[in-house]
Amino acid sequence: MTVAASHPTTPRTARRSVGAALLLGAAGAALVLLSGGRTWSEGSAPAAQGTLAEQASGQDVTALPGALAVVGLAALVAVFAVRGAGRLVVAVLLALSGAGTVAAALVGADDTGALEEKAAKVAGNTQATIGDVTHTAWPWVAVAGGALLFLAGLLAVRYGRRWPTMSGRYERDGTPRPRRPRAAVDPDRPEELWKALDRGEDPTGEAGR
Repeated sequence: MTVAASHPTTPRTARRSVGAALLLGAAGAALVLLSGGRTWSEGSAPAAQGTLAEQASGQDVTALPGALAVVGLAALVAVFAVRGAGRLVVAVLLALSGAGTVAAALVGADDTGALEEKAAKVAGNTQATIGDVTHTAWPWVAVAGGALLFLAGLLAVRYGRRWPTMSGRYERDGTPRPRRPRAAVDPDRPEELWKALDRGEDPTGEAGR
């Protein structure tokens, strides 16, 4: 009986996972935020002269998917700004944001509370009911967006430790990059003298030594 050896993550796989996570995360957040401004449910409310059509957007039903999508998008960016255990924590936060978005959108998919609240305002009666309720497909767009955020989080958890960081100020060992010595200013070239003056340097210092 032979046991297959596990292959470490290659740089090529890491690069592909970065691109996939960025694409999935950005697309997921965009879908969730887009769906939040669209109509999730419609119905008719009793009015003084018959009935009045009412609509409830995703934001009217629940603001949670949009808020979680923003958190997930911020976590996706923050993944590249931290290292080690911090990166894993942020990656888990990204995955949880996606999962929470899916759950919140599923709960709001058949919600009628927002429509009933609008019907009560129109009728001036807190006991007013909403009729002929229909639900659109936009909550499911939010569900799909949350799923994409969740997948981006899974990729970050699995491959994030091999991803690059945004900061290039320090080397891998944490020491500052050494500054390259500037070449001596040629006194016979006026343009170099002006550049040295712009940098706040004394262009005559090297020549006088």
